[in-house]
Amino acid sequence: MKSTIATIVRRAAIAGGLEVAGGLSRVGLMGGARGKGAIFTLHHVRPRLARAFDPNAHLEITPEFLDAALTTLKRDGYRFVPLEQLPDALAAGGGPIACLTLDDGYRNNLVHALPVFERHAAPFTVFVTGGFIDRTHTLWWETLADVLATKETLRFDFGHGVETLPTHTTADKQTAFNRVAAVVHSRDEATAIALLNAVAIEHGIDPLAITERLTLDQTGLRRLIESPLASLGAHTISHRPIARLSGDDARREIRQSAERVEAITGRQPLAFAYPYGDAPAVSARDHRIVADLGFSLAVTTQPGTLVERAKFSLHALPRISLNGHFQRARYVSALASGIPFRLAGA
Repeated sequence: MKSTIATIVRRAAIAGGLEVAGGLSRVGLMGGARGKGAIFTLHHVRPRLARAFDPNAHLEITPEFLDAALTTLKRDGYRFVPLEQLPDALAAGGGPIACLTLDDGYRNNLVHALPVFERHAAPFTVFVTGGFIDRTHTLWWETLADVLATKETLRFDFGHGVETLPTHTTADKQTAFNRVAAVVHSRDEATAIALLNAVAIEHGIDPLAITERLTLDQTGLRRLIESPLASLGAHTISHRPIARLSGDDARREIRQSAERVEAITGRQPLAFAYPYGDAPAVSARDHRIVADLGFSLAVTTQPGTLVERAKFSLHALPRISLNGHFQRARYVSALASGIPFRLAGA
């Protein structure tokens, strides 16, 4: 219950901050926070399906909200620029830039997102994970959500032997989700995911079937890039945080993911997205590896706009998440203003 209340309070505080930022932007204050524009990140784009337990709701927006977001950005004077052309666009100057990206390569990017992008003539980049394309790796956050949604207990080894957690209520399920996620992010991720996959199979849930159901394979990705608006970027093979890998493993993951994309598109990708992309998942070493392997730019999930220094940090670019908990057009303007990030930094 305490965690549920804390979540409600946190979301209310974020919404309040966005309202304040939007107000400051509308009266012309802190205009410099917008910088040269912004890179936006999305994951799922699909019609809303009401679920009693939905720990990944922040990773999905509706097609209607995507349409409203693009309409809002055009109204606010943004130019839609392909991500791979961002360095040239930054150098050329002009009005604010908006680049649109989607992580992980979900099927709904083709079914639901593509028509919206085409309606607005908005180019976009989908960052794909080789292990999802080839059905060799699983999406642990989706697997865990499916297990918890249908079961009233969870047995899992958190490092000190198997524990049994109650998962009767939504609050119980969220607590269990958070505990497993903490294990994934703090221990060897491949080992933790293997443990989770074994638990799922015991419960009659096939983790690789979830990958098949949710993500595009090679055929689907080739259909996607038949649109001249669509391009593919690399997102590793296993979707593990690069900073937690050895230098050799990090280089191998990045290089092989580029090769996997090239096998689909016929050319080496110029853009890379770091899995998870937050500060603990990305290091200066990783920026160097990505540059050494020939990528023109790379994106994080660290929030921010394309301020002047972005010209000199092309392998550690910030992105703004279009979050499923905040699907209001005015929030898009507030985020694009850069004011929330300036206030947070202050």
